[in-house]
Amino acid sequence: MNSLLNYIVWDPSDTAVTIGPLALHWYSLCWLVGLGMAYVIVQKLYKEEKVKEGLFDPLFIYCFVGILAGARLGHCLFYQPDYFLTSPTHFIEMFLPIHIASDGSWSFTGFRGLASHGGTIGLMLALWLYVRKTRMNIWQVLDNIAIATPATACFIRLGNLMNSEIIGKPTDVPWAFIFERVDSMPRHPGQLYEAIAYAVLLIIGWVIYRKQPQRVGTGFFFGLCLAYIFTARFFIEYTKEIQEAFEAALPINMGQILSIPFIVIGIMCMRGGGWMKKFNNSVNKH
Repeated sequence: MNSLLNYIVWDPSDTAVTIGPLALHWYSLCWLVGLGMAYVIVQKLYKEEKVKEGLFDPLFIYCFVGILAGARLGHCLFYQPDYFLTSPTHFIEMFLPIHIASDGSWSFTGFRGLASHGGTIGLMLALWLYVRKTRMNIWQVLDNIAIATPATACFIRLGNLMNSEIIGKPTDVPWAFIFERVDSMPRHPGQLYEAIAYAVLLIIGWVIYRKQPQRVGTGFFFGLCLAYIFTARFFIEYTKEIQEAFEAALPINMGQILSIPFIVIGIMCMRGGGWMKKFNNSVNKH
């Protein structure tokens, strides 16, 4: 095995900025930067596609609430149901960024458990509600969001890296990270692998959009986003430690299991078909 001097020793502060008693954590900052980039990208796309003014700002609100609520509930229900569903106080912690102690006292913790699969489901539900409200073409909305989504996904994983969470398995590759908050073992930086993969998807999607803007509204970009992100997630999971003990008994981990339906849906959307028009019409009738 290589000398420890060849590895990247990783132990950054989890606080990015401190102003008096207020502290902004890297994870929160990365979420804000990622959402901000998506905001700018989709706003630009709406203007280029001449979408009616007044339809963009509600979209951002729907997406923000849907992603945050879905990601939080996804983590609690997919990964820690034995904790959050076994006590009234733990159930409350699903929805509030606090920890309630046995004596009734509480402390602010922030939402430290967020699952990307749950965030994706929450986003899709939020977009469905947005389309019902605005009567827009759902595939145009989904494609525009999909072009911007990799920016948010990339920065979320960088936030995980700054928090030394979702760590990789031990390895002797020269780019291994030693997450000092965890142990002294060189490990795969799985968070960085995902961040790089999503940054590449952002470039790919933008290049295709510039060359073939007519694909917006066909479901192609939405399908590409789902298929690419969750295929990458499926294989990168092999380099990452399981998040919960029960996953050790599974043939593939929970992240991989949850990725498979999204990959299938993504491929179907990329191929297109008349079912998309039927689905859009059914949404807009209600």
